[in-house]
Amino acid sequence: MRQKAGKGSTLSAEFAETIAAQALAFIAADPARLGRFLTESGLGPDNVRKAARNPNFLPAVLDFILAHEADLLDLAAQLDIDANYIGAARRALKDDKFDQST
Repeated sequence: MRQKAGKGSTLSAEFAETIAAQALAFIAADPARLGRFLTESGLGPDNVRKAARNPNFLPAVLDFILAHEADLLDLAAQLDIDANYIGAARRALKDDKFDQST
């Protein structure tokens, strides 16, 4: 799946959601990274599943990854994709702010 994606690349919403779901698994696999995500998102371990049903959750996951360059590069390497795909995935998803109360 090694491909190049320019900054202006667009992806289907389905492919973007797949990348975001893989990003969530990547975050959850590392306790320190998960702790940072929970702290920054304001979520607790007990309400992540509920929050994941919110359509704005996956964009928030990608926002977290994009805000941390080391995580971005590590995720891209793990998925064997160009890091630009992660930014393209974020742009392909709904652009509302995540509100954990919904």
